[in-house]
Amino acid sequence: MPNRSKPFHWPRSFRFKLIVSSIVCILLPAVTTLFIYNMLTKDAVRDEAVSQSRQKLELVDGYVTNLFEYMLFMANSVQVDTELNMIMKAIAAGKTYESPNGEYERHNDRAKILNKIDSMSVLGEKVYVSILLRDGSSFANYPLDEFNPNRFREQSWFQELDSLKGMQSYWVGTTPTMFAREWKEDPYQISIARTLRSGVNAYGYVVVTISQKQVSSVFEKLESEQETMLLDGRGVILSHPDPLRIGEIFKDAELAEGQRNPTILAKEDGQYILSSKQLELTGWELVSLTPYKKAVFKLNSIFSRVFTYQLISFCVFLFLFVYLIRTFTRPLVRLGLVAETVRRDNLEVRSHIRGKDEIGYLGESFDQMLDRVKGMIAEVTRTQARERKAELAMLQAQINPHFLFNVLNSIRMKAMKNGDLESAEMISSLSKLLRMTISQDKGTIPFREEVDTLKEYVLLMNMRQREEVRLELDLSSQTLETQVPRFFLQPLIENALIHGLSQRAGTVRIISREEAGRMSITVQDNGRGMEDSELELLRAKLDLAASRSAGDRSASGKFSGLGLSNVYERMMIMYGDSFSMTVNSRVSEGTEITITMYIPQQAVMNDV
Repeated sequence: MPNRSKPFHWPRSFRFKLIVSSIVCILLPAVTTLFIYNMLTKDAVRDEAVSQSRQKLELVDGYVTNLFEYMLFMANSVQVDTELNMIMKAIAAGKTYESPNGEYERHNDRAKILNKIDSMSVLGEKVYVSILLRDGSSFANYPLDEFNPNRFREQSWFQELDSLKGMQSYWVGTTPTMFAREWKEDPYQISIARTLRSGVNAYGYVVVTISQKQVSSVFEKLESEQETMLLDGRGVILSHPDPLRIGEIFKDAELAEGQRNPTILAKEDGQYILSSKQLELTGWELVSLTPYKKAVFKLNSIFSRVFTYQLISFCVFLFLFVYLIRTFTRPLVRLGLVAETVRRDNLEVRSHIRGKDEIGYLGESFDQMLDRVKGMIAEVTRTQARERKAELAMLQAQINPHFLFNVLNSIRMKAMKNGDLESAEMISSLSKLLRMTISQDKGTIPFREEVDTLKEYVLLMNMRQREEVRLELDLSSQTLETQVPRFFLQPLIENALIHGLSQRAGTVRIISREEAGRMSITVQDNGRGMEDSELELLRAKLDLAASRSAGDRSASGKFSGLGLSNVYERMMIMYGDSFSMTVNSRVSEGTEITITMYIPQQAVMNDV
């Protein structure tokens, strides 16, 4: 046959269940807490990263705004300076220097204008101030051989200046650098233009220019992973750390508008944090792009370290918890092993578990119980030994049955010698009965030997009474070798002879059958029978015998002294609920007693 492996079963010890239950009760809240913590942390990290990106952009906005305000301040200073405007208005109106001191006055006016411009720009950022008048003259705070300011008139945006009113400014944006010494360092510049008016008529223009790098250098000071740029109203890049990007259209703005969360921009190469800030002076917009993973790296590293410390603490706590549980439950495991040893009939083992807690009390009580059980077994053994000694003393006090058996045989031989055959036969039957009584080595005999004993008993009873009783046998061959208790039918035959037939002639019939492991024996007589009241009284005695304890079951020495109650009680002890006895009787028709018991095949009954 194929060897089928047994299914795997987890250990089911109390310690295992306690440890698993405790770990589950700890892990479930911990895992739930970590899950919620991770969700909340994820949102918090994202919000913090967005907030930091915006804060950095605010710092950039502050510097760029100050830089543009300084440019605006320079333009305002030129426009509102009274002395400077009087000189420039006069020159723009066609002032001539024809007097003998004309050249000196020309030089003096020009010097005043240049000194004013230089004094305005000497303390702030590096700016290029250019003044262009209607008459074609120009003034600047830089050498005119480096760049001629009148070249501004050639720019397309210059025509827009005439439409400006009052203090309005025109922010030119980013254009190629016109200053030769700036070209190598930065190829782009940013300018602001203002119209100089006398009443409603324009007499000149002022242009303030800075290098584009003055703006992008602020962007470069930020973290390398954060890309910051300046856009105009059309989305064209005006300033960027990479000069090659200037002039491009920033398309990510449109992509961000079409997404659910414009702050987190999803691109092909990953997610970015998109932050923007509009400049109030120019209407331009500062935009920064920060890779999301790099933005949250530091924050995640902090949370990761915290999580690692928590995980290590949890593992240490779990190890300590399991160790303590194993330590606390070790006495229970030992108690279980002791119980298993006791189950294998070893009553000498002890747990030796002591303590002031419940487990210690349980171990001490278990050891005391084993001591009491061992003491009770010893006491029962001593009691049985005393009973055996008492029985031996009683047997020794009686006449030796073997001696009596030998004497009876001698008397029988002498009677036969004298020709008294009837007495010899009577003595022979008595000897055979006596032989059965002295065979005390076994408590059960084959049913055929029990029937032989009954034959001798009926023969002996017929010799002592006047009228002869006939014994009829209807025995199944299957029942002859069945082991039955010794002398269990003799009291039934005795009652049939003495009480049923009243020592008169009659018939006693024994019927035996066996079917499906159950053996039934019926004893019938054709005697006087019993009244209903007598029958009920007998049945009540049998019921009382069934509920009574065994008591002293030793033979009294008289066959008739056993009685039906003693037989019933003895058979109940041997066979238990598988034994039953029924008694039926009718007046003048006789009595019938049926015994039924379960007898396994080839069973050997123990002595009672």
